Amino acid sequence: MRIGVIGHFRHDGLGALVGHLVAQAPALGLDLAFERELLPFAGRDAAVLHDTAHLDAILAFGGDGTLLRAARLLGHSSAPVFGVNLGKLGFLTTCRAQDFAGLLPRFARGEFVAEQRMALEAQWHDALGTAGARLRALNDVVLHKGGFARVLRLTLTVSGERLGSMTADGIVVSSPTGSTAYSLSAGGPIVDPSLESIVVTPVAAHTLAMRPFVLPAEAVIEVQPEDAPEEVLVTVDGQVGTKLGPNQRLLVRRSPQPVRIVRMDDTTFFGRLREKMGWGGLVERDG
Repeated sequence: MRIGVIGHFRHDGLGALVGHLVAQAPALGLDLAFERELLPFAGRDAAVLHDTAHLDAILAFGGDGTLLRAARLLGHSSAPVFGVNLGKLGFLTTCRAQDFAGLLPRFARGEFVAEQRMALEAQWHDALGTAGARLRALNDVVLHKGGFARVLRLTLTVSGERLGSMTADGIVVSSPTGSTAYSLSAGGPIVDPSLESIVVTPVAAHTLAMRPFVLPAEAVIEVQPEDAPEEVLVTVDGQVGTKLGPNQRLLVRRSPQPVRIVRMDDTTFFGRLREKMGWGGLVERDG
């Protein structure tokens, strides 16, 4: 089993987890390759992760951010992501750090479910037909104003039909997985990840008439800034992005390749909402 390993090297306990993984790998039949930042923990003879195309899975030691980074690294690969939570929330991750040693043998034997999650793809276009690089997001694509004080005036088009214009600080286009991230903070709905769809949520809209809405997964969302400052920022999963220049528009659509997340227990999406985010007000928290 060919496993790529990435991690957030600033988290406490990362070295011990990587050391355990390296020690158990031969007996479990795991062929490991590590990103360079983890080599001090993995040992001088550890293989370096160069290409994710031929991986059977990827291990992500960190939090939700590290899992999102793993999903981007996989590109169009269908390899599942096993996220080990070393942070606080870990809403997307597979298990806690203290559970990893017990679950690793089961993972190596293939005793897990790969939960499929719809991803998004964003790309800028201009009037001359030039297009930018395609950016893949598991959570969301956000168009925002950056550090300047002016609000944005945006024209929205959905699958070729002009929806209208809005004035706001920005707009979040999210997958169902991302509906519990920035979109939720901006007032968007929670969407069960098994319901493939695209959520569009304005950020601090300057009108009561503009509300979040849910679109079918096949929709293509086009966002065109009007009378914008020199540059508008586009952020993907809160980690990477690009700039939208004058006369450029942003197109967001479903990615052809979903992301698969390893699940090894019976906790449901709603169970994680209750446990991780306190949805509905847990009795033990209310008391």
